[in-house]
Amino acid sequence: MSKSMLSLQEKYSPKGECFGCGPANSKGLRIRSLVEGDGVMALWKPEKHHEAFPGILNGGIIGALLDCHSNWTAAWHLMMKSGLEMAPCTVTSEYSIKLLRPTPTSDFVELRARIIESKDDRAVVEAKLMAGGKVTATCTGTFVAVKPGHPAFHRW
Repeated sequence: MSKSMLSLQEKYSPKGECFGCGPANSKGLRIRSLVEGDGVMALWKPEKHHEAFPGILNGGIIGALLDCHSNWTAAWHLMMKSGLEMAPCTVTSEYSIKLLRPTPTSDFVELRARIIESKDDRAVVEAKLMAGGKVTATCTGTFVAVKPGHPAFHRW
């Protein structure tokens, strides 16, 4: 994954401060989601302070990774579907995570997400987290484009 290629977050929310995906959050996870075919992918390197116990990624961090990556997949999809120039600001309506096996922190983890259903203002996303070539967690969630008056409307 090229550092020179702008991620969805860097292109559409360069001042974003979200813990999971905000490029401007120096203490955040700084996920870099990139469009690949009909889905979105990201590579992310865990650090020692992301561990639940030695060598294993914390479940809350896994949830944040899948939530933010899925949210950007939905925003990108809704933008493309509506022919917009900017990604609509989307928020998580609901999501569920399945932790399938321990996720090692010794190397990069890979996130992959795709749309499985969409309506005018929302998208349902299916995502997975992989480490060492194995799926370690999955996520299904609904992400909604917010309207004026919502606290997150102008966050991007």
